[in-house]
Amino acid sequence: MRPNGSRALTRREALAGAARRLAGASETPRLDAELLLASALAIERQALLLSDLNEEAPAAFEQLVARREKGEPIAYIVGRRGFWTIELEVAPGVLVPRPDSETLIEAAVAHFGANGPRSILDLGTGSGALLLAALDQWPTAQGVGVDRCERALAIARANGERLGLADRAQFRLGDWGEGLEQRFDLILCNPPYVDAGADLPRDVAEWEPHEALFAGADGLDDYRRIAPQISGLLGQDGIACIEIGLGQAPAVTALFAAEGLRVDQREDLGGRTRCLILTR
Repeated sequence: MRPNGSRALTRREALAGAARRLAGASETPRLDAELLLASALAIERQALLLSDLNEEAPAAFEQLVARREKGEPIAYIVGRRGFWTIELEVAPGVLVPRPDSETLIEAAVAHFGANGPRSILDLGTGSGALLLAALDQWPTAQGVGVDRCERALAIARANGERLGLADRAQFRLGDWGEGLEQRFDLILCNPPYVDAGADLPRDVAEWEPHEALFAGADGLDDYRRIAPQISGLLGQDGIACIEIGLGQAPAVTALFAAEGLRVDQREDLGGRTRCLILTR
């Protein structure tokens, strides 16, 4: 019994009730409920699903559900998000890493294979997701992550330390590629590309950093700044993998082609052109 005399819910009952509550706030209410209950129990979701769901649900679960019901992203509530082969700590101030962005790593793996690049640059590194995933993929590579937000860099550095990659990852305050003199075998970049008038889901629009989402009236402002910099940063046999939004391939391809770069495309798992692959 709880202090107020009410019967404590079982994990099964708590999950069912939370899924009903979250139906209006999430496209995946049951999954969200499972992730939140696992977090409240300090176990992995798989362990929760294998546990006895007739055991009592922790009181802390209610608070987590209430936060999600208000639109807060799951990753901010539980404090972490899986990406490629690593798990990252995330918090307000950085974008939540998304599976679509793994398309950039897939493109790089297809190009370099097991040998991998020696040097990697991640422009707009945020949580460090792309750079740290690439360093985990290729244990002999060194990398630099650049971001103009000190809070994001603090999160990226903490991720590098926790993953044991800090000795191979440098994180610097900067404005895209300005001031960098080194050339890199692999450049990764997921810039802001949402147009200013876009209608975004509530958990994105109200919680994730707008400076990492929006890029002017047509969503192309940051591509216009990045395009002239890539040739000077890219090694002779290197590639740059640049994330783009839905329908942006023709316009962004034209920007990079105008700088003398060759442009190929790679689709994400949904069949949408997600990554432009640039070579000199």
